[in-house]
Amino acid sequence: MSEERYTHIDRLLAAGRALTDVPEAHGTMVGAFCASATYRLDDWLREVFPEGDPGDARNDLQVWFEATAASLLGGELQFMPLLPDDDTPVAERAAALGQWCQGFLYGLGTNPIPDLEHLPAEIGEVVRDLTAITQVSVDDSDGAEANEGAYAELVEFVRIGAQLVFDELARFRALAEDGHDDGAPVALH
Repeated sequence: MSEERYTHIDRLLAAGRALTDVPEAHGTMVGAFCASATYRLDDWLREVFPEGDPGDARNDLQVWFEATAASLLGGELQFMPLLPDDDTPVAERAAALGQWCQGFLYGLGTNPIPDLEHLPAEIGEVVRDLTAITQVSVDDSDGAEANEGAYAELVEFVRIGAQLVFDELARFRALAEDGHDDGAPVALH
């Protein structure tokens, strides 16, 4: 996403006195989309603005919310986590990526996922890896180029991992709705 969008969303969140920043708010949204097919804008607004409505920012936030959902539903790997642009120091971008992952895990965890024991193993692996990324830091002794490369790899992993979780849970829900409830693990591959 562009720096303009990041800055615009940052201003909207600040104006509405959100309790979180852009990366964590976006991660929360995406994690909740993964967990629940019925997650709505008002659900997300209550999470991010627990003390009230964002006021005039609501329409712009709705556009962002819907665009994020569309990018996940698009099926062509269009989804990107909303993070600071490349002009931001890599240490700050890495911290933002950790915040995004923290939000994702929060959104995923606060929305019920039925039948956890039958979920594909890949989901658990992604969740464990995203949990580790919440603690990411930059080692200045590695050099700027190495840090940039490592950061880019992490962003790509998070992007693909979030899309995988979304896709797998959507398939899992579809199978459950079709009556696959015999207690056997669901093979989604």
